[in-house]
Amino acid sequence: MPSDESVDTVTLYLNPTHQASYADRILSLHPRRIVFNPGTENPELEDLASQKGIQAQRACTLVLLSTGQY
Repeated sequence: MPSDESVDTVTLYLNPTHQASYADRILSLHPRRIVFNPGTENPELEDLASQKGIQAQRACTLVLLSTGQY
C-alpha cells in the first residue's frame, strides 16, 4: 500500500472476517471513501470509517466503473 501518496478510494473484496487484519491500515490511509463490494459489507468497519470522515459505500466497483460513477 502507498505510504506517501494520497489515497482516494479503497475497494474491498475481502469478507468481513478477513478485513479485521487490514482495518487499521485501511483507516490510516485516510481515503475519501471505502467501497464495500457485495459480500464484503461490514457495519463495524463502516462505522469506524464514518467516525473518521471516510465515506463508506456499499456498491459494486465494476458497476461504478461501467456507469461512470467511479
